[in-house]
Amino acid sequence: MFSRFKKEETSPAGAATPVTAEPKQQVSQPKPAPQAAPLAPATAASQSKAERRREKLGEIKIQVHKILLDTLNLAALDKVSERDLRGEIQLITDEYLTESSMILNREDRETLNNDLYDEVVGLGPLEPLLKDDTIADILINGPRQIFIERNGKLQLSDVKFKDDKHLLRIIDKIVSAVGRRVDESNPYVDARLLDGSRFNAMISPVAIDGSLVSIRKFKKDKLGIRDLVGFGAFSDQMATYLEAAVATRLNVIVSGGTGSGKTTTLNALSSFIDNSERILTIEDTAELQLQQTHVGRMESRPPNSEGKGEVSPRDCLKNALRMRPDRIIVGETRGEEVIDMLQAMNTGHDGSMTTIHANSARDGISRLENMVAMAGIEMPLKAVRNQISSAVHLMVQASRLQDGSRRMVSITEITGMEGEIISMQEIFRFQRTGLTPDNKILGHFTATGVRSHFMERFKMWGYDLPRDLFEPTQG
Repeated sequence: MFSRFKKEETSPAGAATPVTAEPKQQVSQPKPAPQAAPLAPATAASQSKAERRREKLGEIKIQVHKILLDTLNLAALDKVSERDLRGEIQLITDEYLTESSMILNREDRETLNNDLYDEVVGLGPLEPLLKDDTIADILINGPRQIFIERNGKLQLSDVKFKDDKHLLRIIDKIVSAVGRRVDESNPYVDARLLDGSRFNAMISPVAIDGSLVSIRKFKKDKLGIRDLVGFGAFSDQMATYLEAAVATRLNVIVSGGTGSGKTTTLNALSSFIDNSERILTIEDTAELQLQQTHVGRMESRPPNSEGKGEVSPRDCLKNALRMRPDRIIVGETRGEEVIDMLQAMNTGHDGSMTTIHANSARDGISRLENMVAMAGIEMPLKAVRNQISSAVHLMVQASRLQDGSRRMVSITEITGMEGEIISMQEIFRFQRTGLTPDNKILGHFTATGVRSHFMERFKMWGYDLPRDLFEPTQG
């Protein structure tokens, strides 16, 4: 039954014959030493029952996994049904437990078999975390410390790797699947999991206390503006204004810190783009989930082991300009591609959007100036600011507050130049009013009372926003 994915042994005559399914022949490992089973009394006294159970299952899993690696033809696993593979794993596990005179209850057997299946075809201990939709980030600090983020808060999970070699094997499995590599000569890597999750890893000698891994999970559900308003990320008034801004092709930059919800906000804003427009997206790691029909997606690529084959975001952006886009959306602007992005916004590709790392709208402008300077472009500061002020219309500031909640804390318009300074006006903000006893932030969204600089533009495009939209509100 399982000859399709069993390793083959070569007979003395040179003929290849499949390994038989005879139980005693499958389990070729010797019996484990007696001390590998129950824990010593001194250790048991200091550990909880759950910890002892996990440790016992972990030891069994290591032994059976070695047998699976020796027994199964891993190259043929993609041709085998999940049911057959799970059946074979269960058979080998039962053989090992019988040979070792070990008894496990049904729950522990199911846990063991599921863990072994994840080790063989998945990402081992990470699989349950990747399948948990309530987890947004997985952060690994060495094999014994895995943090997860739920609802904006980090917490230590009870998931562990056996050792750093085990963790390295999973890292290698991930990066090799996408044609990347990581080793001592190239100790860090960016990759994308099959489900679209963003993956970053650093290993020794850069990572001192064990390999470091960060996984930003890909959200399968496309969150729209209504969803974010329902979550309290911003208000109905702000949504009405943003709809007009995006539909009338203002150039928008979403700024914020790491994990503040920039990409989620960008996805939501893109829902206001007309379905007839041609959109090109450029990302380091594809995360955007645009809902329009005419979308061309591009992903940059790092150099190979010989230092060749790199495709930078700037390369993608230059080519995108030749592909007749109505709008260009760059997942994140962080380097010299800022020059091409600003030129695109200034030369007929209005309605373009991107994200940057910054703590406020004013900081975002300074960051754009710094990126232009770092690109090696010799331009007077006033000329750079003129370029920015004419290219960028709107700064949307996202933030993750200390209680873990994500808010759109400010919407700011760029109105031009006053002398050598870029002039800006804040239209909406999140007004904090206090804290609850359990440290939840209290506050409300309010307009600042400043009338939009783009009211005439909105009216010309058919968006006649009411004046009271810009009136301050009390929480």
